[in-house]
Amino acid sequence: MPDKRQILGAFCCPAECSSKFVCVLYTQGIGSKEWREFGRTEVIDNTLNPDFVRKFIMDYFFEERENLRFDLYDVDSKSPNLSKHDFLGQVFCTLGEIVGSQGSRLEKAIVGIPGKNCGTIILTAEELNCCRDSVLMQFCANKLDKKDFFGKSDPFLVFYRSNEDSSFTICHKTEVVKNTLNPVWQAFKISVRALCNGDYDRTIKIEVYDWDRDGSHDFIGEFTTSYRELSRGQSQFNVYEVINPKKKGKKKKYINSGTVTLLSFLVETEVSFLDYIKGGTQINFTVAIDFTASNGNPAQPTSLHYMNPYQLNAYGMALKAVGEIIQDYDSDKMFPALGFGAKLPPDGRVSHEFALNGNPQNPYCNGIDGVMEAYYRSLKSVQLYGPTNFAPVINHVARYASSVKDGSQYFVLLIITDGVISDMAQTKESVVNASKLPMSIIIVGVGPAEFDAMEELDGDVVRVSSRGKYAERDIVQFVPFRDYIDRSGNHILSMARLAKDVLAEIPDQFLSYMRVRGIKPSPAPPPYTPPLHVLQTQI
Repeated sequence: MPDKRQILGAFCCPAECSSKFVCVLYTQGIGSKEWREFGRTEVIDNTLNPDFVRKFIMDYFFEERENLRFDLYDVDSKSPNLSKHDFLGQVFCTLGEIVGSQGSRLEKAIVGIPGKNCGTIILTAEELNCCRDSVLMQFCANKLDKKDFFGKSDPFLVFYRSNEDSSFTICHKTEVVKNTLNPVWQAFKISVRALCNGDYDRTIKIEVYDWDRDGSHDFIGEFTTSYRELSRGQSQFNVYEVINPKKKGKKKKYINSGTVTLLSFLVETEVSFLDYIKGGTQINFTVAIDFTASNGNPAQPTSLHYMNPYQLNAYGMALKAVGEIIQDYDSDKMFPALGFGAKLPPDGRVSHEFALNGNPQNPYCNGIDGVMEAYYRSLKSVQLYGPTNFAPVINHVARYASSVKDGSQYFVLLIITDGVISDMAQTKESVVNASKLPMSIIIVGVGPAEFDAMEELDGDVVRVSSRGKYAERDIVQFVPFRDYIDRSGNHILSMARLAKDVLAEIPDQFLSYMRVRGIKPSPAPPPYTPPLHVLQTQI
């Protein structure tokens, strides 16, 4: 699961017909309809276009849907009770909508007062860096103490960062260089957070040891430095005397136990998933639904495709759970929707790659609701048949992904199925080929069937292979939907749990493709600059 990404939300709100504003942010818990106040901006007066300074720091997860509500008030007194002030309107959105908008800047109309133009709100988000730098360093040593009776020494370095309580925590060990008093260690990469917790002046202690086979390594000596000192690079400031305190206390003529020299110091900033999204990379979502006969007659309540007028079936829940999160990262909200394993009208031919909307030249549906409508229409027109073949729909998405390799687009295919795969050899080959492309595959198994064969496609343990070739990346995530069904019958919670698990690997799969291909994020658009106006603020 990816790390938490903290998002800094700054909110600028052009509004109308008032002169004293406050904006209140509310959030919703997963599976809950209750809104809880998260925070308030400062009060701004004497302007119709307030640009709020106070920012809200929130945790962001790609795989979670974070519902947000912004309420605007005209402040009439110093009372913290919002009912004492005039309600001016509100805006609903998700954190993903803000992050996924161009430049992570979302503009929406303020609503809530019928028949009134309440103005617009501009919401921006930025990722807190949280010390994303890594450093590539290399060291050598000269004239270290000889520790081995028959040879010289087998030296290695141990790095420690200091803690707030003056204790030390090990953060890196170099390799052992055998039989030398003048070792040159290989360059190594370490995050600045691991090295010094982002504090450039925090003490870094480095100990030098002589390696012994039995694990009782001999202490040669130690020295201290800091990130700020190391960042000077190779210079006279980064040649360190290795001191053994016991020897120094015993021998009056003791100078040192050798020297260690920094040979190189290179800082690299790690790019994040959000850097690409902010730079304009689009996530293209395609869904493929299993229409094989093993699902059961859609007219019968026992069918996995049964259209219950009161609640979604398992296919609908899986589709909405994943689609409603991914749609925030696709600007046009047009999604190809495919089916496989059915006989199509009018001639009854079997297809493993048909458009749910009936238009093979243009299989796109408008939003997730449009995909749902096309799915329901298809159930009424096609005949469920078989077998369960995945390769055609994987190849369908791969054809599009192969034409866009510049990092501007990434493709996610969601396959929802009830049964055992029939074309495993062809599917494995398709997955191996797709692993070189900007795409990921999510497979959700619905119903009571055994899905053991699917685990073979999910390369978490053993990388998928075909004809002796292994997948370049792990791009498949499989889960059985039954593992996520809430026992109390809360379908919203079931969908949230499913989405959290199947989408958690997408950012890392996305980054692995970009890194392998050496694709850097495009520059983000310039930040929004509000119009000039005179401000008075109350904190």
